[in-house]
Amino acid sequence: MQSEDTQFAPEAYDRSFPKAERLCSKKLISQLFAKGSAFNLYPLRFVILKAENPVPEFPQVLISVSKKYFKRAHDRNRIKRQIREAYRLNKHKLMSENGHFLAVLGIIYIGKEKVAYNVIEKKLNSGFVRLVKEQG
Repeated sequence: MQSEDTQFAPEAYDRSFPKAERLCSKKLISQLFAKGSAFNLYPLRFVILKAENPVPEFPQVLISVSKKYFKRAHDRNRIKRQIREAYRLNKHKLMSENGHFLAVLGIIYIGKEKVAYNVIEKKLNSGFVRLVKEQG
């Protein structure tokens, strides 16, 4: 029997953000910033490191907020939570029929002030549209 979530959802996908999808490797992080390409959609900056072949799984993601503009940890943590939630709910938009060419994705908050969740989600979706357009 199907669960209620997959039975009524038009797109049945995994909405989790497991440890395997989080970028923790210092070697990959340094490669991301050394060899990756980037674009800005204020207040977010997307840094992308592409894979040679299409990969079926989601990319590893790094989410960062500057300590320079947000001195208090609870402010940085709140913004990171908002970005993680927006990513978790919309990551299915990164996938195409053939998989995707993203190996590593960095999402950096470059704004100097706190913004509402809906602004972050809107900019994240715009970034995903641009990433899919560039890969296809």
